[in-house]
Amino acid sequence: MHSSDSAVLEALSIALDAGDSPWLCLIESTVGSAPRPVGTLLAVLPSGELIGSLSGGCVEEHLVERLLAGEFGDQLISRVEFGIDASQNARLGLPCGGRLVVLVQRLTHRDREWITAALKAIAEHSVLVRSLDTATGESQYHLAPHFRALSLDGNVLTHCFGPRFRLLLVGAGQLAADVATLALAMDYEVILTDSREDALSHWQGPSIETILGFPDDVVKARAQDPLSAVITLSHDPRVDDLALLEALESEAWYIGALGSARTSQQRRARLTELGVSQAALDRLHAPVGLDIGSKTTIEIAVSIMAQLTALRSQT
Repeated sequence: MHSSDSAVLEALSIALDAGDSPWLCLIESTVGSAPRPVGTLLAVLPSGELIGSLSGGCVEEHLVERLLAGEFGDQLISRVEFGIDASQNARLGLPCGGRLVVLVQRLTHRDREWITAALKAIAEHSVLVRSLDTATGESQYHLAPHFRALSLDGNVLTHCFGPRFRLLLVGAGQLAADVATLALAMDYEVILTDSREDALSHWQGPSIETILGFPDDVVKARAQDPLSAVITLSHDPRVDDLALLEALESEAWYIGALGSARTSQQRRARLTELGVSQAALDRLHAPVGLDIGSKTTIEIAVSIMAQLTALRSQT
């Protein structure tokens, strides 16, 4: 089961507050095919409970057995390699040829400070950089403007904690419900806004934050940063254009608008008349999503999330 970094950190924080010494497990490096990327986190509590996932297979079970058996003694930092040979790959459910190195840290009360700071950074949609001395277990941390990849320089491992990608949907309806369902499964933070109170009161999608208000105000307040995406789905050009006018001047990394090719052409003409530059219009994905011949709302939602996934993989 996939959990966000915040869920892992919250579990560790609770365990430390209770006087326990949980383990933080982190994928430090991979070779070949790997089920989860470098930097993926897993919390292991003294009870054996897991929060997060390193493989979705048997790696977690094997690791927990070794931890609870006391195999690593009192070491604060250990490294465990999985996928050493074909037989272990088969036993642990790893892809053929896949190998991963997991850094295991036994946390103590001194880790409470950086965990609290990381949770605060995630909540405030900012980025915290943690540097771990793998020889001593000491951590240092600071805020940074951008998320960066995990790195290892000698004994110092540096990795980031930051907010999930935020997806702001404009316009309540079945398509928004389908997009929200898929986006939540892919670990996006999803927000829905609509200026119609009745539409929000009859929302039948998943449990997410909903905001009653004008879309441009909501975009300005909640989706201005490079980790935010804005997609208009209202079918009302007056509503969608308001949101797009604000979004196209923001730092949002993805901006999309529902509509046919003809509708999208008309929208671009209106936005040009309203003073939107060509450079800004070039950022607009309209029609939104990949062209996969989608017709139903769930198919359109798949095309939208597929496009987001493809673009994220290029960054």
